[in-house]
Amino acid sequence: MDKRKNYYIVLDSETAPIDNTIQGVNPKNMLCYDIGFAVIDKKGNIYEKYSFIVKEIFFDNNLMKSAYYYNKIPQYLQDIIDCKRVVETFQNIEITLKTIFSKYSCKAIMAHNARFDYYALQTTARYIYNNPNYYMFPFNFPFWDTLKMSRDVLKVRKSYINFCKENGFMTRHKTPRPQLKAETLYRFITQDIDFIENHTGLEDVLIEKEIFAYCIKQHKKMRRNLFE
Repeated sequence: MDKRKNYYIVLDSETAPIDNTIQGVNPKNMLCYDIGFAVIDKKGNIYEKYSFIVKEIFFDNNLMKSAYYYNKIPQYLQDIIDCKRVVETFQNIEITLKTIFSKYSCKAIMAHNARFDYYALQTTARYIYNNPNYYMFPFNFPFWDTLKMSRDVLKVRKSYINFCKENGFMTRHKTPRPQLKAETLYRFITQDIDFIENHTGLEDVLIEKEIFAYCIKQHKKMRRNLFE
């Protein structure tokens, strides 16, 4: 570990709803069953990476049957057998995350569309600890959003706009706009228009770290904090 460097954690989670009668994707109704994260530097180099299956959620059939990616359960089970993912209690995952954050004196934890992961993690903690007043992250904790960074760096970039127009990656708004999904951003960065996001924790972290590194490399003024 080089003390002259700044380190960051990129995190991604996959979730299942607490109440499947609630319409829409509300992170305050979501419980994390897959949590992946990696320690990186500003160039996207990885120093440590983790892929956790949340024991209390993943093995609750009543919760998992409503997961959007329910069809991936056989893949997860095989990954557990192959030791590609570690089954762990949420409490131990939280301890590991915070220990690694402190170990590297990380500047921030970040995610793409970080509002979702931030609140899903909070909801999961409160559900498992049965404590509606529990805060997984203290007030003013540095939680960053690569979606915000992308809005300020890539959304306004002519080459990105043209890329989205030429490849059909525009939104369905009345006035279409370039998509800012992690999958689309990664396609632009790598120029691999056929890339398909895996939608599993650690695998998505590995593309989101590239979005962060690309935005930083542009040396543009950008918003980073989830809450600002």
